[in-house]
Amino acid sequence: MGIGTGLRNAVAAALLAAAPLAAPAVAQERPLRLVLNVGLQTLDPIAGPSFVTRTFSYMVFDTLISMDSKGEYRPQMLEGWRVSEDGLTYTFTLRDGLEFSDGAPVTAEDCVASLKRWGLRDSLGRRLMAATKELRSTDAKTFVLELARPFGLVIEALGKPSVQVPFIMPARLAANTPPTTPVAEVVGSGPFLFLRDQWIPGERTVFARNPRYRPRNEPADGLAGGKVARVERVEFVNMGDPGLRAAAVQRGEVDYLEYAPIDYIRTMQRDRNLVLARARGYAEILGGVSINHHQPPFDNVLVRRAVQQVLDRREIIAAEGVPENLSQPDCLSVYACGTFYSGPAGTEPIRETGVARARELLRQAGYRGERVVFLQPADSALINPIGLVMIERLKQAGMNLDVQTSDWSSHAQRWIQRQPLDQGGWSLIPVIYTGFDLANPLSNPGIGYNCTNNQPWGYCDAAMTPVIERFEAEGDAARRREIAGELQRLSIQGANFPLAGQFASPAVWRAELKGVIDFGFPVLWNIERGGR
Repeated sequence: MGIGTGLRNAVAAALLAAAPLAAPAVAQERPLRLVLNVGLQTLDPIAGPSFVTRTFSYMVFDTLISMDSKGEYRPQMLEGWRVSEDGLTYTFTLRDGLEFSDGAPVTAEDCVASLKRWGLRDSLGRRLMAATKELRSTDAKTFVLELARPFGLVIEALGKPSVQVPFIMPARLAANTPPTTPVAEVVGSGPFLFLRDQWIPGERTVFARNPRYRPRNEPADGLAGGKVARVERVEFVNMGDPGLRAAAVQRGEVDYLEYAPIDYIRTMQRDRNLVLARARGYAEILGGVSINHHQPPFDNVLVRRAVQQVLDRREIIAAEGVPENLSQPDCLSVYACGTFYSGPAGTEPIRETGVARARELLRQAGYRGERVVFLQPADSALINPIGLVMIERLKQAGMNLDVQTSDWSSHAQRWIQRQPLDQGGWSLIPVIYTGFDLANPLSNPGIGYNCTNNQPWGYCDAAMTPVIERFEAEGDAARRREIAGELQRLSIQGANFPLAGQFASPAVWRAELKGVIDFGFPVLWNIERGGR
């Protein structure tokens, strides 16, 4: 364990000790404590691509459209929408009673500004905005999206559940803040309020119930329905050590772990005081590696393919320690296996991988030992094993690695920058994504950001552009699936964003919690303690 990780664990333990558990008679006044995979640093869901920022944002912001437990899209902030007969004009109407946390009403102007900012950053958002002729408000509650050409995924785009989510914030912030710069204030219309004065970046984040929030009348269902905050206070607490996390939830010192520590899953399954999540498919995790295409030597496709060749899925899953029934080491698709677009098309180059192939690709590329800065997030129980396997195999292949180990929060700040290596830049960083992020080509990090130049990895394949355009315009789902296969072939061929094995790392929560929504990432409204 590094010094930084030890310090974080000590702080986390001190935080818990400083806030003793309340007596059962006042159980609802106890804060709901959640341990996320990594600490929170970035508070803006558009500027920050991390899952921890997404989870934070669902607490304090809201969305126009939400995905329910069946994967269907339902109005959330919206009362509803209408589509013209030619399919080119969408008219959206906000529901009554929406307010921001500063007391200002939510207006159509706020929605337009928020969507335009999101559309400069997110892959699916950029595609939608490129197909849009005009996005305008027509009155305080109504706005219109008029397409310049057919785009078959408008509702899916506005209801995108994971990074980056089109959350709504005030126009005064969204219209005046570049999408790569965090907004100066956290002002949302979600079910909780962020208590900035109690925030310890990377260590603890505190929320209170938002008294201004007016939930929908229907029951909560996935990310949709009535978001009723049934506890007064929520805390995100960071604990880097898996053993500390496991002990804390078993003793009731924390209530919910985003991911059950894999080495403790079997023990937790036998503990009647704990419940493990069952969500699979979209909720499963895929390891991968973000490659900085801007930095030599990774502007050379052969060097990128060498990285792709060292990703032995079975070895990486074994390093994670995932039980056999929770992994899919044979999944080669760039879309999460078990989701609509997954399949074998174009996977031939990665059906057999190995260090020897990587070494030969480096020779063909003319690689001469150029320095490669590898950012290793040692505090992430899920990412750290991926990185350790990669480091060893890349060294075996002959790559000159400068391994820089720190916590995820610090690396995440560097990940979104483009400085040269001698000014704090980076070359490779292991990451994880969920099936939600990888299920659709236009949100997939290895396809959807092609030639957009708005994300740090920065790939651009001219051959992929017209195929993406065909996918966008196609209204038939079966035909879109065929086109998705073509895009998968191109993504693997270019080694745009190589993946490294699919597995489940279920959440775990105390059995006394009632109303927990098992969706695939933490959803903290609708939860209350038993015995109230």
